[in-house]
Amino acid sequence: MTLKVAIQMDPIESINIDTDSTFMMALEAQRRGHELWHYHPRDLALRGNRLFARIRPMKVQRERGNHHVMGAAETVDLSNMDMVLMRQDPPFDMAYITATHLLEHIHPETLVVNDPASVRNAPEKLFVTHFPDLMPPTVITSSRDEVLAARAEWKDIIVKPLYGNGGAGVFHVKPDDENLGALLETFTQLYREPVIVQKYLPEIRKGDKRIILVDGKPAGAVSRIPQDGEARANFHAGGSAGKTALTRREQEICEAIGPTLRQQGLLFVGIDVIGDYLTEINVTSPTGIQEINRLDGSAIEATLWDAMEARYAATR
Repeated sequence: MTLKVAIQMDPIESINIDTDSTFMMALEAQRRGHELWHYHPRDLALRGNRLFARIRPMKVQRERGNHHVMGAAETVDLSNMDMVLMRQDPPFDMAYITATHLLEHIHPETLVVNDPASVRNAPEKLFVTHFPDLMPPTVITSSRDEVLAARAEWKDIIVKPLYGNGGAGVFHVKPDDENLGALLETFTQLYREPVIVQKYLPEIRKGDKRIILVDGKPAGAVSRIPQDGEARANFHAGGSAGKTALTRREQEICEAIGPTLRQQGLLFVGIDVIGDYLTEINVTSPTGIQEINRLDGSAIEATLWDAMEARYAATR
């Protein structure tokens, strides 16, 4: 099977080839003989109901400073591609949402991974609310009174933007912290959306866990350990990677959400777990492949491509 694969992603010139998951997906696709093209979401153009993109043929290699070779750009009808990988980074804003609407014009005839409608309907911090038995006590609100009531009940809380990513804008507010009012005022000025308030989980001091699911089944995991004095374990926030294995509770979480992920065409998903609680379901541009591979000696990108090729064959 030789596929024509277009990757919708951020500029490839700026990626870190030692951590980037899309780079690993591209390397594995190339190893399997698939043809690769690259384009940015801004290169999309919908003419009537036909979706075009200004794309460049691409080859990749693990060589720092020389990790990609690009051919001449051309405008093509994306329906002529076999597969499109939607891999641009958040924020999950209106530009991101618009891209999902555009990609619906070619999916599933051209297989888009992840399914664009499901990506649009599953923002990380909202999708998890459909599994209330798995998540920590949570309030999503624009009401100051609701936030204060949650703090009165839980004492120690986390406040974060509903559509943030990479640990940006996450605050640990302790019971004696006098800055909650000012923090809410700042959030109101920066965001139009509600905020998310959760009961603080002290287990975060030992780290959280990123678990990669491929077609609804766990393919690997990595512990993310926060720096001293830091309540965020995200790699973007300076968290370090540690080898780990799934606990029984984490296996139960994967089993509980797996059927929904498969049904919705979410082939590549990264979930975040703190202690016994599921905190996020990342479907936009999950990461963690390289960290897990290094620690476990695995090749998650191969497992992922097996699943994508199987889904492609099943939809022909």
